[in-house]
Amino acid sequence: MTGDRRYDEERLGALFRMLPPAPTGWVQAAQQLPASRRSLDDIVVRAEADLAFRTALVADLEAALTQEGYEPDHRLVAEL
Repeated sequence: MTGDRRYDEERLGALFRMLPPAPTGWVQAAQQLPASRRSLDDIVVRAEADLAFRTALVADLEAALTQEGYEPDHRLVAEL
């Protein structure tokens, strides 16, 4: 960037401080993302390797997840 549009770290810091804080729900959702992604990855890997598990997921997703110890919250179910 050139001219007056160049922002150094101090200027950017000042601009960020002027913003209102992120809503609590956004912060909580962002904190839960890594664990949710790990759960999704585990479920997908297992479904690819285990025909019985995959069949159970297709037949009744929430029941299969509950039976296997996963908590089927709405975000997890929507992703699967």
